Amino acid sequence: MAGRIEGKLAELGITLPPPMAPIANYVPWVITGKLVLVSGQVPALDGKVAFVGRVGAEITAEDAKAAARQCLINVLGHLKAACAGDLDRVRRVVRLGGFIASAPGFAGQAQVMNGASDLAVAVFGEAGRHARTTIGVPVLPADAAVEVEGLFEIA
Repeated sequence: MAGRIEGKLAELGITLPPPMAPIANYVPWVITGKLVLVSGQVPALDGKVAFVGRVGAEITAEDAKAAARQCLINVLGHLKAACAGDLDRVRRVVRLGGFIASAPGFAGQAQVMNGASDLAVAVFGEAGRHARTTIGVPVLPADAAVEVEGLFEIA
């Protein structure tokens, strides 16, 4: 039987993908106490990075916002695995971190990261409101346009 959060995801038309394996020497998530830290996820669809390039050059800010949303969907896939399949264990989205591959002069990183933040609130409601850091960088792994990591409190 699907839980409350799974139901909300279904309402939003979101099916969580199977978690992608790490592409380097790290683990996709760590639990310590009541916290789960999910490693940075790129905007992958069907095992391939779907949004590549620098925002403000090869990719638009609007497409990058969609990329940030997809990153959070991938984060949630790992979070579900960390929670033994039960996203209703999530009590709060504590923090999201966003890295935006940015062309020189692009300064709209915060608006791009809203793609992830807006989805966190849509899925978790008031418990989805979080602290956040958003950083513009020259390049990301696999030439991804965006990477998002998350810190969550669980029961």
